[in-house]
Amino acid sequence: MTAPKIAVLYYSTYGTNHTVAEEAARAAREAGAEVRLLRIPETAPKEVIETQDAWKQHLEATSHIPEATADDMAWADGYFFSFPTRFGSAPSQVRAFIDTLGGVWSQGGLANKTVTATTSAGNVHGGQEGTILSFYPTVMHWGAIVVTPGYTDDTIGAAGGNPYGFSTTPGGVDDKGKAAIAHQAKRLIEVTEKLIA
Repeated sequence: MTAPKIAVLYYSTYGTNHTVAEEAARAAREAGAEVRLLRIPETAPKEVIETQDAWKQHLEATSHIPEATADDMAWADGYFFSFPTRFGSAPSQVRAFIDTLGGVWSQGGLANKTVTATTSAGNVHGGQEGTILSFYPTVMHWGAIVVTPGYTDDTIGAAGGNPYGFSTTPGGVDDKGKAAIAHQAKRLIEVTEKLIA
């Protein structure tokens, strides 16, 4: 059986979604996938980033991780996205990246790919479900196949119970969260394997 190719794409200001992406990448590799861990490019002005030490430090600490490109999207059979909520939606950095994908999309390069998403917000009611739900229509436009965790495993309820995708608060990736992320990544692999078989 061909190993599914999974792009784990994340945007993280302070580190929470980077942690989620690292855990997803680990679980996907463990499940037999070929994985690319990729940073969604930062678009905020440097002078703004430098006003917040934690933001600047995180960006510097993860600068070795390759930035996601349209070529990575064409390469992958499936995508695991992780990003924070910004007013109940994906942050502008994620939207800006998506806006670079017109070429690969127009050639059908995003169709029939699997997609799952996770998020974080400053508090539990800070738009976590809304962020994921508002992201999935974008991938529906691609002709991609949404793979949610649903309630397919006890780890989902134990980590807070979001059936659309793992969600958390800043720094809130504990062992229960890691188990839910791993389940979501493995579920993405299982569905992707069926599609590429």
